Amino acid sequence: MKKTVWTFGLISGAVSAGMMLITAPFHDRIGFESAGYIVGYTTIVLSFLLVYFGIRSYRDNFGGGQITFGKAFLVGISITVISCVCYVITWEALYFTVFHDFADKYAAYMIAKAKNSGATDAAVQQIAQQMAQFKKMYANPLFNIAMTFIEPFPVGLLITLISAAVLRKKSPAQSAAAHSA
Repeated sequence: MKKTVWTFGLISGAVSAGMMLITAPFHDRIGFESAGYIVGYTTIVLSFLLVYFGIRSYRDNFGGGQITFGKAFLVGISITVISCVCYVITWEALYFTVFHDFADKYAAYMIAKAKNSGATDAAVQQIAQQMAQFKKMYANPLFNIAMTFIEPFPVGLLITLISAAVLRKKSPAQSAAAHSA
C-alpha cells in the first residue's frame, strides 16, 4: 500500500504545487473574485483525480481486483493527506518569499468589497478589525499551515469518499454470502 499511496500522493501533490507555481505570476490578474476560486479549485479537483486512480491501482494490483470501502478509503485519504502536505509546502514557500503581502492584499480587498457593497461605516470598521485579526493570525506559521491545509482537504475527502464507494468490489464469496442472507 505504501508504494501506491506515496506514488499517487506525490503525483497529486506535484500537480497542485505545479499549478500553484504556474498561476502565481498571474495572481494579481486572477484576483480574489470568482476567477480565483475557479482556477484554484479546478486545480485542486484535477490533482485529486489521482485519488481515484490510486485506489483503482491498489485494488487491481494488490487487492486481486477486490477492495473494501474501508481499505479504499484508507488508500484515498492517505493520498489526499500527502497531496495536501505538498500543497501546504508550496504555499508556505511562496507566502514567505513571493506573497508575503498576501494578507495585506486580501484585507484591502475585503474592506474595499464591503465599502463598494454599500456597507455602513460601522460594518466596514468591523470588517477592518476582523482583517487586522486575520493578518495577525495568518502571520503565525502554524495557523497559516492549518488554514492552507484545510483549503484543499475537504475536496480530497469528498473525492476519496466517492472513489471508495465507486471502486469497492467484494470477492465473489462475499457477494454470494450477501445475496443469500
